[in-house]
Amino acid sequence: MEKWPSHVAAARRSTRVPETKELYGGWCRGGYEIKLVDIPTWRLAVLEPISVPSRLARPHTVVQAMQSETQPLGLTKPVQGRALRLIQALITAVKTAGHSASAGRTGFAPPPHRRRSAPPHFTITARGQTVGFLVLQEQDRTEHVATEKELAAAKKDSWVRIPRFDHTPSERLRFVLSGGQPHRASEWADAPGHSLEKQLAQIAQEVTLRGEAAERRRQDEIEAARQKRIRWEAAMEEARIRYAEVYRIRHLEAQEAAWHHATRLTGYVSAVRAQVEAMPPGQARTDAEGWISWAATTVEHLDPLSSPPRLPDVPEPRADDLRPFLGHWNPYGPTS
Repeated sequence: MEKWPSHVAAARRSTRVPETKELYGGWCRGGYEIKLVDIPTWRLAVLEPISVPSRLARPHTVVQAMQSETQPLGLTKPVQGRALRLIQALITAVKTAGHSASAGRTGFAPPPHRRRSAPPHFTITARGQTVGFLVLQEQDRTEHVATEKELAAAKKDSWVRIPRFDHTPSERLRFVLSGGQPHRASEWADAPGHSLEKQLAQIAQEVTLRGEAAERRRQDEIEAARQKRIRWEAAMEEARIRYAEVYRIRHLEAQEAAWHHATRLTGYVSAVRAQVEAMPPGQARTDAEGWISWAATTVEHLDPLSSPPRLPDVPEPRADDLRPFLGHWNPYGPTS
């Protein structure tokens, strides 16, 4: 039914969706899927507004680093003071949550096409997750009125292009965040009736959420590594058992081969003894009987049946001895 998206949109606008739920809809292989899901608790939290100081009485070291620049953050003078006070308020708020802040490259403004990849003006670290902040000055765009010089140049040279628009710095600011897992957003900007001062609480919450997500990810990685080690240790124990069994089987096969060898030698010694017994007395017979005595003793030592059978002592295997029994596991460790 092609009208499902409009029905979902109408349902969202209505008051029938519970306040703690969200309605999602999208096309899938089987048709159109509609889901009613819980709104994350962090979106339902009531955030305490962050107060922005009217002046910088005791600036944070990050703000001090910015103040030492000729043109802090690459901003024009009309907005520098406000930007520093916003940063001071944000850092003060996150500091109470146990986060720390550090200065970055405080004296530059990235070009618009690099604002999402440029090094940050400052960073805030929450639970080991570093979040970078760029403070940008918005630009106003107006229609460009060509000057007589531009018109003359364009008429003279075909490659001359007259710009369509002029861009001038405005008093609006934008915060661009990088690093960690985004939750609410990665950019906050001044908007009519919704200044950055009113959005600082959300930005501070975003930093905390990214830190908590990073901590959960670390704990998940630790647990995954623990489970992997448990499986590796079980595989190593099974490999030792299989190694010991193979060692005993090979020992058994060696005993069977030694028994056959000793049996053949016993027959040979018996045949020699019969021949010697038919010899006349003398030195030759005496020497032969001495050899028969030595040979019989030697064959007895070679025969595994000369003593009660017992399981062999299995030597401690080296890591590479276990490799044939480990499948995809590495004998040197679960992460090797």
